[in-house]
Amino acid sequence: MQEDVLHYIWLYKKFEFTNLKTTNGLDIVITSIGQHNHNSGPDFFNAKLEIDGQLWAGNVEIHVKSSDWYLHTHETDNAYNNVILHVVWDYDAEIFRKNNSEIPTLELKPIVNKDFYAHYLNLYSNKNQWINCENSFASVSNFTFTNWIERLYFDRLEHKSELISTLLEQSKSNWEAVLFQLLAKNFGLKVNADAFLELSKSLDFTVVRKHQQNTLQLEALFFGQAKLLHEDVEDVYYKTLQKEYQFLKQKFNLSPMQGQLQFFRLRPANFPTIRISQLANLYSTQHQLFSKLMQAETLKELYIILDVGVSEFWERHYTFSKTSKFQKKILSKKFKDLLIINTIIPLKYCFAKYKGKCNTEVLLETIQQIPLEVNSIVTKFQTLKKMPKTALQSQALLQLKTNYCTKNKCVQCAIGNALLQQK
Repeated sequence: MQEDVLHYIWLYKKFEFTNLKTTNGLDIVITSIGQHNHNSGPDFFNAKLEIDGQLWAGNVEIHVKSSDWYLHTHETDNAYNNVILHVVWDYDAEIFRKNNSEIPTLELKPIVNKDFYAHYLNLYSNKNQWINCENSFASVSNFTFTNWIERLYFDRLEHKSELISTLLEQSKSNWEAVLFQLLAKNFGLKVNADAFLELSKSLDFTVVRKHQQNTLQLEALFFGQAKLLHEDVEDVYYKTLQKEYQFLKQKFNLSPMQGQLQFFRLRPANFPTIRISQLANLYSTQHQLFSKLMQAETLKELYIILDVGVSEFWERHYTFSKTSKFQKKILSKKFKDLLIINTIIPLKYCFAKYKGKCNTEVLLETIQQIPLEVNSIVTKFQTLKKMPKTALQSQALLQLKTNYCTKNKCVQCAIGNALLQQK
């Protein structure tokens, strides 16, 4: 039995509510279960109970075993002096307050609702399943599922907002700088995300803005800060970048990033050299990029803004030293989708909140036009239940698996709740 499930049982009265007795045989009449506390301190505040005919007002503490009271050292904490009832699954010890008065205890195991307990066992007992409700996932109504998926998607947006808030604080609320840093992070994909973010932070955005008209200078800045211009390569383009970077490095007193970019196990199209050139070209061709992205209302507009490729040199190279077959190397639709999902939509969401506006309907319309992302988690969920194949679902399912299923938070999940409530 998990403690959060006991909270659920108490909160939703999933036990025989009449003829209640303490472990000492005293009658209990519950007038109010109290207010659920999600912070430190007793689990429920301001409950109202009659115990053996005496009216009590105070707090309720819940544990799996009554001896957990001592395990958590509540007997020494003044915050627990006003506990009027100890609710437990297993009664294995008498419990006393700091002043040595005994705390009345209610044991739930003998009185829990039988239907609820059967559903609980069905959810939590099979440890070999991928998720607890694997066998019942498809039985949840489409209404419940659809509403929960939408809520999960905005939970995920809120989670992504945490990084944006941190970057805004570090940049003194410079939204353009934050866009640059987020774009850089996601241009790096999973392998080079942290390194690309460090690269973007190694440059004050004012330096990027000053040289935005000149693609070569932007590439020199980015490649130089990424420590990719330290070799002896006999090529005119490479030598020009080296010379340009040395000038800019001295002019702005720049220090290259500390991290190292990874090429290993990457497809050539995802090499950091290619992604850096694409990022530089995006900023050299799309002036006032932040404003354009925030004002764009349709997915088509966003695709057009992100329609960039590489510099001429990189059309025949993947690295500085080796020539390859000619290819334009424009951003693919799939890559644009990743940038929209992970950078642009979260930033639009945060910027609208900053402006005191609500843009949830527009964001929902946009994310539902982007195809489902393919990964092992999403693919597995797709085998459990038929659902729309959009990025809204894939983002929400990632949130569901990571923050609910993996952590066994079934009672906090709308799907788990629906299964527990079944008759």
